[in-house]
Amino acid sequence: MRLHLHLLSDSTGETLENIAKAALAQFDDVETLRHFWPMVRSEAHLERILQEIAQNPGLVIFTLVNSDIRRTLEARCRAMGLPAIAPLDPVSHALSNLLGQEAKARPGRQHMLDAAYFARVDAIQFTIAHDDGIGAEDWEESDIVLVGVSRSSKTPTSIYLANRGFKVSNIPIVVEAPPPPELFQLKHPLVVGLTTSADRLVQIRRNRLLSLNQNQETSYVDQDSVQREIAYARRMFADNGWPVIDVTRRSIEETAAAIIQLCNERAMEAKDA
Repeated sequence: MRLHLHLLSDSTGETLENIAKAALAQFDDVETLRHFWPMVRSEAHLERILQEIAQNPGLVIFTLVNSDIRRTLEARCRAMGLPAIAPLDPVSHALSNLLGQEAKARPGRQHMLDAAYFARVDAIQFTIAHDDGIGAEDWEESDIVLVGVSRSSKTPTSIYLANRGFKVSNIPIVVEAPPPPELFQLKHPLVVGLTTSADRLVQIRRNRLLSLNQNQETSYVDQDSVQREIAYARRMFADNGWPVIDVTRRSIEETAAAIIQLCNERAMEAKDA
């Protein structure tokens, strides 16, 4: 099935894209043609978009706080027989009722440069500077330390967590070169071991070597060597009592969510203590 999806936002549209992505993931065999319309803040701009919608009818999803622009969009979509959905409305209405106040009709308010924004930028800079075992002298400042063998999703998971405001260091586990002693003396960070199946790891590593035009017949992709490598890392995780997450069948988002849950549980335990 082919679907035209029109996303209209009076800000960056990041929220809409995430909502659409999450919803579309629940459906199979859908060819989606996305029409992305950010920074819609005038009737003239909306008019140009409505012409495109008329030419490519489909589902319209919007986050618009200007009441006049909203009414125009909804009325024109009704006239064309097209659904127009404002996915944040139910949440805003529920919050308004519970809090006893009206929502502020300010486009892009969630992107204001507040303290949380600068903390997130700081976390991203820290995480990039402490990728792949770099900066051992600063590991204690991390919120999270990820350890695992090569190609076990440490770096992408670290970057995802950094975008959520966590300072992350990631450290490779190499049989021939054990990590520095600083790793085993950490007090503040949550240290998490990432592991995966040998079959999956060999496949990922072979693809990596292929992309680099390198020899694929090395111990790096040898099944027995990879199994020993994973077993070595698992023993290290167990000896130090670090929680372990198997990333074999997890997306980066799912792995990060599991790590954040571990952080929350650790914080609750510390609070109760």
